[in-house]
Amino acid sequence: MTLQGKNVICLLDDEFEDLELWYPVYRVREEGASVLFAGPEKGRTHIGKYGVPAKADLSFDEVDSSTIDGLLVPGGWAPDKLRRYPKVLELVKEMDAARKPIGQICHAGWVLISAKILEGRNVTSTPGIRDDMENAGATWIDEAVVVDGHIISSRRPPDLPPYGKAFVEALRGQ
Repeated sequence: MTLQGKNVICLLDDEFEDLELWYPVYRVREEGASVLFAGPEKGRTHIGKYGVPAKADLSFDEVDSSTIDGLLVPGGWAPDKLRRYPKVLELVKEMDAARKPIGQICHAGWVLISAKILEGRNVTSTPGIRDDMENAGATWIDEAVVVDGHIISSRRPPDLPPYGKAFVEALRGQ
């Protein structure tokens, strides 16, 4: 329970990659942190690519970055939707400015790209968006997890154990 008292927000929209959402959420909860889901509409249930549901505890507009310690952005097709919400991009920029942990996996890099926070950063992602990450000014590294300060990035579901561990360590160190 090394993260007791820590608050984490996990962004939510339809067609998230089920494992990339739930694995890190459970990992952080196992360490004692509170994790809430934020989506476009409070109370709305979103369905993952493989049918696993998740319900938004808060709307994006209700999230106050000053009250949270970390942010999780799942992969799948949800990031393509998430990056279209101005409040999501504002939240990512605020978390970056405050140097609070931001975890992103697979296609979640699209959200960080749209928030324009990747210039000069080392990251990884699914190889499918490598060009997007590099065109945003990042150095893309083909490793299970890349930690660049407070940004923790990972490639895909087989990389979830080291990704979960790295995100927990970043929250501990905050």
